[in-house]
Amino acid sequence: MSIPSLTPLIFDKLVRAALEEDLGRAGDITTLSTIPAGTRALAVLATRKDGTIAGLPVAQETFRQIDPHVTFETLHADGSKVAAGTAVARISGEARSILTAERVALNFVTHLSGIATLTARHVELIAHTKAKVCCTRKTIPGLRALEKYAVRCGGGMNHRFGLDDAVLIKDNHIAVCGSITAALRAAKAAVGHLVKIEIEIDHIDQLDEVLAEGADVVLLDNMTPDQMSACVKRIAGRMKTEASGGIRLDNIKAYAEAGVDLLSSGSITHSAPVLDLGLDIEIG
Repeated sequence: MSIPSLTPLIFDKLVRAALEEDLGRAGDITTLSTIPAGTRALAVLATRKDGTIAGLPVAQETFRQIDPHVTFETLHADGSKVAAGTAVARISGEARSILTAERVALNFVTHLSGIATLTARHVELIAHTKAKVCCTRKTIPGLRALEKYAVRCGGGMNHRFGLDDAVLIKDNHIAVCGSITAALRAAKAAVGHLVKIEIEIDHIDQLDEVLAEGADVVLLDNMTPDQMSACVKRIAGRMKTEASGGIRLDNIKAYAEAGVDLLSSGSITHSAPVLDLGLDIEIG
């Protein structure tokens, strides 16, 4: 699996803000008062549970912003599946710098690795089908780009990044517009030819109107797997199909086997537990 690169332009300000929050007005007074200047140290970042790694470039940037002379060696790249006890990075340099950056670096990498790990578990369960796992906009404000990157590290796909990169007509849009047809026609008249249009339905009776007017993707929301299977058969490949609504580890297999192309899950970002990683330090 090829993991897209993660440009520092996405996260350098996030790291700076996190460090400013942690260091406050006086800096790391614990480390400054207990660790002599010039003390060298070697630290190993290691997993304490099995999982999929994501966020090491962000952790590296955290140490760099504290001290550009700290060396960060990646041992297992983002997207790697590793067993508990695996060292994924080695950090060396001033002990003060390493200790000061430790928590912020861990906060990023444990959170993002947790998302990658949960995504990978979903992906593994449906590997025998054509369906792909994708994320939603249910992300922590400010962290969307990183969380969506973590989804890709876990083998998932990204849905839209914001309200401006695709049209997704939901039930409330339809209610205000008055009908599925009116909403689709208005969207087609307003957006450019490169912009995809998706529309949400929650009952198979709405499907004929969608098929008559046409869309790029139809979102089958809160249906049973049997209902989705019936929709997929009626659509017969004329547009992409996406399932959403309460998709979890315990039911994703049934939804994937209904024949949909995409399975969107908010839980892989908003409810992913962190992957436990620790930083073990030695005096160098």
